[in-house]
Formats: sequence, structure tokens, C-alpha cells
Amino acid sequence: MKIRVDVRRQVLELLEWPSDDTAEAPRVRASYPVSTSGYGLGTEPGSLKTPTGRFRIARKIGGGTPLGAVFKGRRFTGQIGPRRDPHGEEDLIQTRILWLDGLDPDNANTRERYIYIHGTNHEESIGTPCSHGCVRMRNAEIAELFDLVIPGTEVEIGAPPAPVRS
Repeated sequence: MKIRVDVRRQVLELLEWPSDDTAEAPRVRASYPVSTSGYGLGTEPGSLKTPTGRFRIARKIGGGTPLGAVFKGRRFTGQIGPRRDPHGEEDLIQTRILWLDGLDPDNANTRERYIYIHGTNHEESIGTPCSHGCVRMRNAEIAELFDLVIPGTEVEIGAPPAPVRS
């Protein structure tokens, strides 16, 4: 399995290869709309940008907590956050956390930047780039993805080249 985040389309895909030893292309096992950074792409500390390149899931956090569970410092606070924050004042990390570790030299600081795939209280904005660097998902969907992946699962974040038109 592998996770691919297409920032151009704001979509996360969970890819799966055939179990036999063929050279077939992977199939998309699941596809979810996401939100990457509203500040663009990049790896600079403090930039609030979503890093690109190759990553792995370093840690899974929040298994067994209820949908909407609020995390601070990667710990469940005991609170269940709102499904929606109509005033947009607080950017909560909710439900589950997949903490990413960069595998490329230019994104090696990803773990120290606390870049995650996580649930949000801004579900209404999923599908548009508006996060503070992380990859946001709907709470029910991050819970589903969390159960399908393991630590070490490869993650690729990027913007594939635009199709060539003739």
C-alpha cells in the first residue's frame, strides 16, 4: 500500500498493488478529498506550507478515540470538538493523526515541523487548499484511512504535471 496526495486535485488516494508478482499498475483502493496548505508548497520551517516528495508514516496516533476527538501536542484532550467551526477561529487536530517523516533531503525536517494527515473541524473547506501545512481530511475518512495503513506506509505528496494539450 501507498498513499498519494495530489495537491493540484486536492485528493488523497490509497494505492494497492496486486498480491501476485505481476508488474500491473496499482489500483486505487480508496480516494478522499483533502485540504493541503493555503500557503502553498514548501519545506521551510515556520512557513505553514505543505512539504512535497516522499514520506513514510512515522506514527499513528489516536486509535480507539471517538470521531471528533481533539488532540493537543498529539495527546487526546478528552474533548470532542465541533464538527464545524463557523467562525473559523480555531484549527483543531481531530480524530486521528498520521505523523509524517520525510524521506528526501529537502523534506527531512517534516517530522520536526509536525506535519500530519489528520481530521479537522473545518470539514466544509475540504477540497480547497487552506490548511496550515498538514493534510486535512474529514473525520470519518481519516478514521477509515487510519485503519487501513500501518507505520512505515509510504506517502507521496506532490502536484503531477498538468496534462499536455495539443
